Amino acid sequence: MALYVKPLLNNNIFLVLPTKLSKLLLLILIFCLISLSDEITITSKNNKVDNVGGGITADLIHGDSPLSPFYDPSLTPFERVRNSFRHSLARRRSIRSNNSKLSPPEAFLTHISGFYLMKLRVGDPPVDLMGIADTGSDLTWTQCAPCSRCYKQKTPIFDPKKSKTYSTVSCKSQQCQTLRFENPSCDNTTNGCLYETIYGGGTHSSGDLATETFLFDSNLPFSKVAFGCGHNNFVGEGLGTSSGIVGLGGGPVSIIRQLKKYYSIDAKISYCLPHPNSNVSSKINFGSNAVVSGPRVMSTPLVKREHDTFHYVTFEGISIGNNKLAFKSKKTVTVEEGNMFIDTGSTYTFLSDQFYFKFLFALEKALNGTPTANPEGGFEVCYEKPVNGKFNSPTITAHFRGGVDLVLSPEGIFVEANKGVVCLAILPSYSTDLLVFGNLQQMNYLIGIDLENQKVDFLPTNDCTNPN
Repeated sequence: MALYVKPLLNNNIFLVLPTKLSKLLLLILIFCLISLSDEITITSKNNKVDNVGGGITADLIHGDSPLSPFYDPSLTPFERVRNSFRHSLARRRSIRSNNSKLSPPEAFLTHISGFYLMKLRVGDPPVDLMGIADTGSDLTWTQCAPCSRCYKQKTPIFDPKKSKTYSTVSCKSQQCQTLRFENPSCDNTTNGCLYETIYGGGTHSSGDLATETFLFDSNLPFSKVAFGCGHNNFVGEGLGTSSGIVGLGGGPVSIIRQLKKYYSIDAKISYCLPHPNSNVSSKINFGSNAVVSGPRVMSTPLVKREHDTFHYVTFEGISIGNNKLAFKSKKTVTVEEGNMFIDTGSTYTFLSDQFYFKFLFALEKALNGTPTANPEGGFEVCYEKPVNGKFNSPTITAHFRGGVDLVLSPEGIFVEANKGVVCLAILPSYSTDLLVFGNLQQMNYLIGIDLENQKVDFLPTNDCTNPN
C-alpha cells in the first residue's frame, strides 16, 4: 500500500512509502496542518487571542462626512450643525443629576449629524453594520429581523436566522445578570434574556440578549460576543439612520470589557476624531493597538464612581488666552473628583450653569465680534461672521487633573449655525452638575481611554490618518 502526499506550496513532490511509515508521516502532516490552522484563527479553546498581538482596529467615520453611507447631500452644513445641537441637547437632558439614578444618555438616530460611526461585521456569514460609537453606553445593539417595530435604515437589517453562530442568552447567564440600564427581564416561554434600553425623547430598543460572532478590521472572528438583537426599536421619522449603538463604556457588557474578559485584549481604546465635514476616515483601536505614547502625551486619571459606564475625569478649569478660570463645584470649595465624562456621543461640551456664565463673561470681553441672535434659535451665544469669512476666537484651553492642558481646536469652539452666523459650541447644562466633554472639542487629539491603568491619554495631532 502506498500514500500519495498532495503537493504543498506549489512544490511538485510526492512520496510513495511503506504503509507504517506512511501512517506516521500522515499523523505528522495532520499535526502540522492543525498547528498552522491555529496560527491563522483568532481563538483557541480558551478564547485567548494569539495572532493579533492583543490588539485590533476598526474603522471610524463621522456621519456627516461624504464618506459616510448615511451622508445626505440634501442637508446644508447649517442644518447638520442644528441637528447636532438638538441631539446633543436632548442627550444632555436625559442624563440626570449625580444624586439621582442615572439613565443612559440620549442617542438620537433619526439623523447621523454629530455622531461618529464604527464599522463592524456581525454573524456567519457576516453582515456589515455601522453603529454609533458611544463611550456613554455599554450594550451594543442593532436592529434585528423579524421586526415588530423598526425604523428605516439604509444598510440591511441583521437577520439572526441567517447566521450559523447566533445564540440567545438565558436569564440565568452572567451576561444577563450584569445588565443594569438595559432593564433585563425573562421570556418565560424560552427562558431567554430580554433587554430594553430607553433613552430620552421616547427613543428605545428592546429585544433578545444574544451572542454572535463579531469581526472588526479583518477576517478574524471573535465568537460569542454579547449584544442586543432589537426587534422593537423606535427613533421617530427619518432616513439615513445607523444600525444601532456600539457600546464603548466601562461596564461589564461593553465591547471593551468583553474583549478583555474573553479574549485577554487589554481594556483600553484609542481614537482620533476627524472633522465632521472631512473626506477622511479614522481608526478606533483596542488593546495593544490602543497604546498612546510619546514625549508630548498628557495623562489625566480616570475616576471610579458608582456607575462604571461613564469614563469620568476631573475638569479643573478653562483659560481664555492667559486668563485662567478655576472650576469650583456649587457644593464644595474644591474641585469634585470625576466631575466630567468623555463622551463621543455628544457633539458639544456642557459646563455647569454658574461656571458657564463666568466663562461666557470672560470670553465676551476677549472677543472683538458683533453679537447677534441665531435666526433658528437654540445656541446661547452667536456672533456675526466677518465679511472676510474669518472669525477670530482667542485661544481656549481646557484644564484637567494631572497638569493636562488641552488647547481646543478653533473649529471646536465656534460653529457656523447659519449663513453669516457663528455660535459658541460650549453650552450650559441647566439641569445637572455632571459635565460633558463633547466630541467636537476632542478633535485634533489622539485620545486613549485606558481602563487597565485608569487614565486618559491625550496626544496633540493635526492628522487623524496618522496621529502618531
